[in-house]
Amino acid sequence: MSESRPSLGLSLLPIGILVLLLAADVIAFGEDSSYGSNQMALLLGSGVAVAIGMARGQKWSHFEARIKETLGDAIGAILILLLIGALAGTWLVSGIIPTLIDVGLDVLSREVFLPAACILCAAVSLATGSSWGTVGTVGVALIGIGQALGLGEGWIAGAIISGAYFGDKLSPLSDTTNLAPTVAGTDLFTHIRFMLWTTVPSIAIALIVFTMAGLGSGGGEADLGGAAVMQAELAQHFNLHWALFLVPVGVIVLIARRVAPVPALFLGVLGGAVAAAIAQPQLLATLAEDALGPALGLGTTRLGTAFTALMAAAALDTTIETSNPVVTDLLSSGGMAGMLNTVWLIICALTFGAVMGAAGFLERITQAILTAVHGTFSLVFGTAFSSVVFNIIAADQYIAIVVPGRMFREAYQERGAAPQLLSRTLEDAGTVTSVLIPWNTCGVAQSGVLGVGVLAFAPYCVFNYVSPLMTLLVAAIGFRIPKPENADA
Repeated sequence: MSESRPSLGLSLLPIGILVLLLAADVIAFGEDSSYGSNQMALLLGSGVAVAIGMARGQKWSHFEARIKETLGDAIGAILILLLIGALAGTWLVSGIIPTLIDVGLDVLSREVFLPAACILCAAVSLATGSSWGTVGTVGVALIGIGQALGLGEGWIAGAIISGAYFGDKLSPLSDTTNLAPTVAGTDLFTHIRFMLWTTVPSIAIALIVFTMAGLGSGGGEADLGGAAVMQAELAQHFNLHWALFLVPVGVIVLIARRVAPVPALFLGVLGGAVAAAIAQPQLLATLAEDALGPALGLGTTRLGTAFTALMAAAALDTTIETSNPVVTDLLSSGGMAGMLNTVWLIICALTFGAVMGAAGFLERITQAILTAVHGTFSLVFGTAFSSVVFNIIAADQYIAIVVPGRMFREAYQERGAAPQLLSRTLEDAGTVTSVLIPWNTCGVAQSGVLGVGVLAFAPYCVFNYVSPLMTLLVAAIGFRIPKPENADA
């Protein structure tokens, strides 16, 4: 492997090619660009990075080892995505999601839905420490409620994601909330207290925007002809009952008690399956008859129909046919199969980040940014900018926290800036902007779970835009900038 440092221009070349390819994909395929063309663009960009590295003396085995290491670290996230797909399927056929939608239509109006959805997701995410878990459970139901009320899917997803990432940022149970202070060299609760000065104003601004958007939507009937039409369709096809809430509440309690997400979600899938077998036997019989039962000969007994329908719901596409095509669209789930495109995109995105790191390009880009850092504001700006850049080029929020954190930690010490200023900036810019990148693991994951394209919801994720701007504003005016000896300030 060559010992010489790559030039900045050479380091940026694969990124430039990737950006051009991704732009061409969006122009040619629109929102469908994430269904194959973006994956090819990422692999082509990876190929360029590998070719440059090998021309400089690096071996393919070096790149292959880094790719294997990076993808190995992503197995947990991939399992979570697959389980969320299975959970969405079993929760649909069990009536859990329809019941949540039914209750939501009773208590929420179009005018208050957006801020209420944001607050609800913030509370759940704060309690569980998981933005992915929040979006994959509460968020899925809220998408259905919002669409039933006639709101745009971009606004709905934006409110859900804003609340979920607010709670994730401040929860002591969150992995990124623990990662950022560890990398920066401060403690967890100092980090959380210091984040309040930027995070609370950011969510307040987001809630104001969502409230104004809701009031501006008017109080007329929803696109479905009113909530009553939606509820009548739900009651016709499902046995709706409050006891079905025990399953999602149980999953939230498990995550809040620090049970790992994979076993917690797996238990949620099993809970949904048991609830379906008890509450929706007639629906399962119908689904089994329409699906694999006749082909496999399993649909002759109640146990056989339940097995067939539940396995199909967890793994494959499931659609509850109604007389209203919009309602039918809401009562659909892709199961684990619906998550495979997201998994494909994550694998290709992490491959690009891995080879960029193996070639030394990521480190070279960060060093170039450091040369422009002088005062406290430029230090914060450089950190925030680096986190956003790494979210774009490495396609992973953990890289966007760890790499800039390691590179800037010494610079903060040399310039007399407290470590919690670094940890806060990493979260304000690294954690929340990841979901806005169409090929970032967070962006593709939330898009796959909610069924809304990243380009469709990104403009409405108000909190995720305001948060990095707020950290720059606070640094620019010099508000609450502690010195290392006043680390608890």
